[in-house]
Amino acid sequence: MNGDQELQVIVQQGKEPNTTVQEERNQTGVTHSNTYKRCLRVAVYTFFVISGQSVATILGRIYYDNGGNSKWLATVVQLVGFPVLLPYYLLSIKTHTTTTHRDDGKAASLKNRVLVYLVLGVLVGADCYLYSIGLLYLPVSTYSLVCASQLAFNAFFSYFLNSQKLTPIILNSLLLLTISSTLLAFNNEDSNSQKVTKAQYVTSFLCTIGASAGFGLVLSLQQLAFRRVLKRQTFTEVMDMIIYMSLVASCVSLVGLFASSEWKTLSSEMDNYKLGKVSYVMNLVWTAITWQVFNIGGTGLIFELSSLFSNAISVLGLPVVPIMAVIIFHDKMNGLKFPKSKLTSGNQHSEPEDTCFAVVAIEQRTDQLAKHEGTDAKS
Repeated sequence: MNGDQELQVIVQQGKEPNTTVQEERNQTGVTHSNTYKRCLRVAVYTFFVISGQSVATILGRIYYDNGGNSKWLATVVQLVGFPVLLPYYLLSIKTHTTTTHRDDGKAASLKNRVLVYLVLGVLVGADCYLYSIGLLYLPVSTYSLVCASQLAFNAFFSYFLNSQKLTPIILNSLLLLTISSTLLAFNNEDSNSQKVTKAQYVTSFLCTIGASAGFGLVLSLQQLAFRRVLKRQTFTEVMDMIIYMSLVASCVSLVGLFASSEWKTLSSEMDNYKLGKVSYVMNLVWTAITWQVFNIGGTGLIFELSSLFSNAISVLGLPVVPIMAVIIFHDKMNGLKFPKSKLTSGNQHSEPEDTCFAVVAIEQRTDQLAKHEGTDAKS
């Protein structure tokens, strides 16, 4: 009997390593599958950010160039498009019942959630108003290039709020982007559609800089909220963040629209719109939709990677707008703007390794998730 027991022990010991190897292989296969899926999500979110931002900015310029003058209405349409997400949200929530990222097991309290959405919503509403003032008097090419400074502000806030590491490559890009944005402050040129005074140009420039700073702060606060307050990084949390934040920001902008009495002039503004009433309405509708496409992409990239990466993708897409502006509005691409465009796009890939940044970050997050799940399973 003792011999039989010893033989069984030896057989079991021989099987255990094979079982462990098989489990490791299965875990590796799952990890690679998750990595590919996450890469695909990042690619889709990136497309949403670049396309939504470019089209929405051009539509905003078309609104101003053809008789639109309401800064608060231009702010409202950046925010009120969030109801178009509700059908997708309700249909997709059933397929995202499990968490795809970290889950600390304890959801944030209702009080903390409301506080997060209120603070971010008010900041976004004020930020969009500053952007509307900036686009009113600046040529769209200048406006979009000045917006590149938001990356520097985002890196600054991420360093203090999210412990973001600032590598030499990032610092080099931030320095060049900031210098080139500063040069544009001294490049006062008239828009093709209207004469712009020096005071108006400076006002729009400062408002755009302020909006860029606010946008960088909002992105950093979103990342902080996901990690420290909401804690559960799931599809539901992403959609809740977009919808409730947009709801609060929309209320803020609507209050501003009625408090400023600009709503009284909207009827005559539509009647006098150069492209007609139908074009006026369609411009506002599609502006609202494209900004929501941008919001989905931006928030999704924060969810998958970080606020700094989300902002870097936004800045990477900014050179698309000046090119479209030259074609559509015949904006001038002078000696200051051209180097700025090259810096904005080129510094995102100042080293060959930068092209793999997203994939590497994704794999690191996936490995962390696999280890976390393995630890939970053992415990």
